[in-house]
Amino acid sequence: MARSLIHLPPTPRRGDVIEVRVTLAHPMETGYRSDDLGRPLPRNIVTQFDCRYGERTVFSARLYPAVAANPFVAFFLRVEASGTLTFTWEGDHGFRQTETVALNVA
Repeated sequence: MARSLIHLPPTPRRGDVIEVRVTLAHPMETGYRSDDLGRPLPRNIVTQFDCRYGERTVFSARLYPAVAANPFVAFFLRVEASGTLTFTWEGDHGFRQTETVALNVA
């Protein structure tokens, strides 16, 4: 499992627009480079990122080999009620990781 960092404001109020920042520790190997012996390194990238707020998808992105290692995603979200944010990354070789964070709206 890769390490993820998720940053949210600690106590948003109803109707606030907040910034959600997410980083995933992942090598994002393009498949175009070689190792020290000249052997090609296999492609290993995250291809899809989704964020759900309760049952609704609020942000989605497709990622490509040009994205740097440890991809960082930031987006804005209007919060209306307390709930759960669910972050899902999918990638090559069956990679799939899901993290959930409680969002407590004052």
